[in-house]
Amino acid sequence: MLRLTEFKLPLNHSEAELKTRLMQRLGIGADELVSFTVFRRGYDARRLSAIVLIYTLDVEVRDEASLLQRFRDDLHVSLTPDTSYHFVTHAKDRPILRPVVIGTGPCGMFAALILAQMGLCPIVLERGKSVRERTKDTFGLWRQGILNPESNVQFGEGGAGTFSDGKLHSQIKDPKHYGRKVLLEFVKAGAPEEILYVSKPHIGTFRLVGMVEQIRANIEALGGEIRFQTKVEDILIDNGQVRGVVLGSGEVINCDHVILAVGHSARDTFGMLHQRGVYIEAKPFSIGFRIEHPQYMIDRCRFGKNAGNPLLGAADYKLVHHCSNGRSVYSFCMCPGGTVVAATSEEGRVVTNGMSQYSRNERNANSGIVVGITPSDYPGGPLAGIDFQRHWETRAFELGGGNYHAPGQTVGDFLANRPSTVLGSVIPSYTPGVHLCDLSASLPDYAINAIREAIPVFDKQIKGFAMADAMLTGVETRTSSPVRIKRREDFQSLNIAGLYPAGEGAGYAGGILSAAVDGIQVAEAVALSMVRSGKC
Repeated sequence: MLRLTEFKLPLNHSEAELKTRLMQRLGIGADELVSFTVFRRGYDARRLSAIVLIYTLDVEVRDEASLLQRFRDDLHVSLTPDTSYHFVTHAKDRPILRPVVIGTGPCGMFAALILAQMGLCPIVLERGKSVRERTKDTFGLWRQGILNPESNVQFGEGGAGTFSDGKLHSQIKDPKHYGRKVLLEFVKAGAPEEILYVSKPHIGTFRLVGMVEQIRANIEALGGEIRFQTKVEDILIDNGQVRGVVLGSGEVINCDHVILAVGHSARDTFGMLHQRGVYIEAKPFSIGFRIEHPQYMIDRCRFGKNAGNPLLGAADYKLVHHCSNGRSVYSFCMCPGGTVVAATSEEGRVVTNGMSQYSRNERNANSGIVVGITPSDYPGGPLAGIDFQRHWETRAFELGGGNYHAPGQTVGDFLANRPSTVLGSVIPSYTPGVHLCDLSASLPDYAINAIREAIPVFDKQIKGFAMADAMLTGVETRTSSPVRIKRREDFQSLNIAGLYPAGEGAGYAGGILSAAVDGIQVAEAVALSMVRSGKC
C-alpha cells in the first residue's frame, strides 16, 4: 500500500471526483488502481470562500514499486506505515500476584485492557461506581444540587473524560501508533467508524457510556477483575518496594506491581502517597472560567457561508494570548454545541467543566478561558496546588450562593468591571443554576486582569467573542493535575519500585487519547517486568 498525504479537494466534491483526482495525482489509469481508503480527513478553513478538505489516503496499485520509484522525491507519497498493535509479551501462566490497576479512567481502563489481552489478569480498583450508576449520581448534582463525593464527574468508571466532549485527538508524539490501537478498541466497543479517519474525532458522553461498559466486559472476559466502590486507602511499601494495597474495607491485596491511574482530582490519594514517601512535586496548571457564545456565531465566523455543512460539523476554536503581565491566557477543552457542567468532587466547592454530546447540537458553544500558573504562585510544598484549587473552589461556592450554583457574569459587565444583575441573549447552560455577581473576586487579580486583556484580543480572531451578552461561569480549576508523581524511564516511580504512576493524575497526560496511550505504555512496562522476573 502507498500513502498519499496532503491531498486537497473542494469541500463539496463527489466520490467520483475524489477517485478521478487521485488517479490524476498519481498519473495512473483506472486499470492500475486496485483500491483506496481514507486514513485521515481534515479541512483548511483559512479562506472562508474556498474551504478545502485535506485527505491522507492509503492506495493499492498494481505496480507499487515503479510508482514509488517515480515519486521517490515526492514527500507526500510513501509506503503506508504499519499502524497495527504488536504485543510486547504474553504471560505463560496466570500470575500468582496479579497486577493491580487503581482507577478506571481512560488510562486505567486501557492499562487493564492491555494487561488482560496479554494474559496478566489484572485486578482493577475503582473508588466510584459503574458508569451507569455514576451517571445517575452525576445527574443528582446537576438536577437537584445533591453531591456524592465518591460518584460524580471526577470519580467513577470512565473517568472525567466520560463527561466531556469526548475528544479523541492529541498532539503527543506517537511513533508506535498506540493512538490507533485506542481508536480501534473504541470502534470495537461501539464508537462510530469515522473516529478512525476524521482529523478531530469525538464521541460525546452518551455514546461513551456504552463503550466503557463494553471495554469492561472485554477485560472481564479475558480474566480481569473490576471492583467498584473500592477505595485504596493505603499502599504497603517495604524497603522501597510495593508489597500491596489496603482497601477501605480493611482488605489487603498482596501485589508487587501497581498502576496508579487515579486522575487529577484524587486529592486524598495524593496526600496518602506523600505521607508514604512517594516522590511528588508540584507542577503548573491553569485556572479560569467557562465562556459561552451562540454556536451559530462561532460557526459563521469559522466557516462563513459553509456554516452548517455536515462534513464540517459544529465549529471549534483554539486561542492563546500572551498578556502584558507575563501571563498566558488560552482556550481549553472547547466544546462545540455543548453545555457547562458542575464538576466538583468535594462538598462546599464549585468547579466547572465543559461537555458535548456526539451531535453537538446544543445552542451554545463553551470553552475554558484559563490562565497558566506555576508553583511559584502557590508556594508551600508538593501539595500546595491542591490547597490553592480548594481556596478558589470554595470562594466560587460562596459567590454562587452556597447551593452548588455557579457564580456568573456577562462578558460586557466583566470587561466593564461591574456586577451582573440581568442576563442577555446568551442563557447559561450550567445546572443546577447560575448566580449573577462580580467574578473579579473569584480568582487572583493577575488572572482576572489577564482574562480581561485577552477577551478583546480574541475578538479580533473570532468576531463577537467579546459580545456583551456572552456568559462567563466560574470557576475552572481542574484543567490538569496540580502534582507530578515522577517516574523513571521504565515507568516506575522515581523512588518506589513496583509503583507505576500513569495518566493525567500523575502529570503524564492531558485528555482521553493521551491518557489511554500512557496506560498502554505503562501496561507494557508492567508486563515486561512480570514476565522477565518469572512471575507469570
